[in-house]
Amino acid sequence: MLTAHWTGKSIFDISPQALAQRGIHLLLADLDNTLSPYGVPEPTQQVQAWAKALEANGITLFVLSNNRHPERPKRFSTALGVPFIGHAGKPKPHSFYKAMEQMGCGPQETAIVGDQIFTDILGGSRAGVTTLLVEPIQLAGNPGRYLRYAAEWPFRALTKRRAKPL
Repeated sequence: MLTAHWTGKSIFDISPQALAQRGIHLLLADLDNTLSPYGVPEPTQQVQAWAKALEANGITLFVLSNNRHPERPKRFSTALGVPFIGHAGKPKPHSFYKAMEQMGCGPQETAIVGDQIFTDILGGSRAGVTTLLVEPIQLAGNPGRYLRYAAEWPFRALTKRRAKPL
């Protein structure tokens, strides 16, 4: 439950074609430190191009964010043209199920990409979806993040040893 199915440096290491070949039609994505650094209000051109590549391969990108400020995920997702759930309560699986129901997908055709083991990966495992772990975009700015990522280190190392290629 605390190791991911796949791991890479960033979302850009995730091949939309490889996801489609695995039967993934819905990609849930954490926002902060996965799609964008904390506080960056809108997606970069690179993120927009990646989202378009997902769409071209029949995959819907869906932002699933624990951000407690409703305007943050709304503004980012609207600019990207994708659905979202803010204040998702990960690792509880409720928001995963809600997103899948909203998009008409089951767990076997859904994946989650995120930078945190104890929210994104654990929540995805509990919901029965494919889990994709990326490195956080940046750690600077919050001492609590360093502690959280330090606690995750053994699970990240184990994921790197066990993870299968996409």
